[in-house]
Amino acid sequence: MSSESATLTQAPHTQASKSNVTRLIVATSIGNALEFYDLVAYGYFATTLSRLFFPVHDRTISLLLTFGTFALSYLARPVGALVLGSYSDRHGRKASLTLSIALMTVGTGMLALMPSYDTIGFAAPILIFCSRLLQGFSAGGEFGSSTAFLVEHAPRRSGFMSSWQFSSQGASTLLASLFGVVLTGFLTPPQLEGWGWRIPFLFGMLIGPIGLYIRRRMEETPEFEQAEKLASPVREVLAKQKERVLIAIGSLVLTTTANYMLLYMPTYAARQLGLAPSSGFIATLSAGFIMMVLVPFVGHLSDKIGRTRIMLVAGVIFFVTIYPAFVLMNAHPSLPTLLIAVIWVALLKATYFAPIPALMAELFPTATRTTGMALGYNIGTTLFGGFTPFAVTSLIAVTHNNLAPGFYLMIAAVVSLFTIGWARARRLAR
Repeated sequence: MSSESATLTQAPHTQASKSNVTRLIVATSIGNALEFYDLVAYGYFATTLSRLFFPVHDRTISLLLTFGTFALSYLARPVGALVLGSYSDRHGRKASLTLSIALMTVGTGMLALMPSYDTIGFAAPILIFCSRLLQGFSAGGEFGSSTAFLVEHAPRRSGFMSSWQFSSQGASTLLASLFGVVLTGFLTPPQLEGWGWRIPFLFGMLIGPIGLYIRRRMEETPEFEQAEKLASPVREVLAKQKERVLIAIGSLVLTTTANYMLLYMPTYAARQLGLAPSSGFIATLSAGFIMMVLVPFVGHLSDKIGRTRIMLVAGVIFFVTIYPAFVLMNAHPSLPTLLIAVIWVALLKATYFAPIPALMAELFPTATRTTGMALGYNIGTTLFGGFTPFAVTSLIAVTHNNLAPGFYLMIAAVVSLFTIGWARARRLAR
């Protein structure tokens, strides 16, 4: 164990430790931020992307193809979780984090520089799909490795440290929404389709090399260096820790569906509520700010009073109020009502979301921590997150009911609340 790491673990309240904590948070969160920024930007500009890369006569089918590609790319995430998660548990958190952000940067760059369908024909949607697969694979190992890295450097503050993973997602939402507000507000539709949509992805491509440089200078966690190394962490997780993986998946359902519903909100505001495109971006910008600021405070609170107590309260309130939020938006479609609904969802989501990384980390021992977390997190986000925009678009098209997303999110809340109760009963979470 290095003296620097030992100081961080044993004396987290000293000034030197605070400096180290800041550096660790920045180093790990930048990759998670890039991952989510890319996803949010893709979702926000889905309508534009559908016209450029999936042009068909029916706008709804075109949009479904865009979100379908987004959803199918998530199939690569569990594969990335197994490969990169196992790599992290065998060779170190630092090695996996460095590899994942390099792959992530390539995936974002492919989308930023991709010629449209009019230029290269059918190759355009195929290459877009390939870029999403690469992004999904790299993202599959990011959450588990970065969360383990933060928790293992400061185990007594695991809730606070790991919550920055999701605070960085709020920052990503804020930044992508800001791009959306500026681009839709100042560019004409032809300018936006011609070159404006590329700006957010080009910016994301530039973040990658900075994150790669920072991560190459990190120190490995003392806990990993001292832990037993298994020949096959994947086999251990699948053979002996399946219940823990299921708890990780189930606890995530509420928050990941809410997350990707917020990502879909600019499209919903424009198509279902008939609002200006900038209205949806303004609402999600507010949501991103709330998540960025609130999550670390709730993470710190979870170190004091426990993870599941906070999650149960937030989950019940979410279940009771999410449908009325959609009723409000549709009964009085305007920017103020959209803001009220989205801010309320963001407050509940941030409160529920914040304790999850620490809860997942505590489910698994050090030797399989990254593999277990990565597998649970990415199966959950694949099944219930990545398919949410596609599912919501389909539900609205089939039922002709703009309130369908409310029912969808209520079902998600029930699944997560049941899972948390199960984990508490089995004494697998506190």
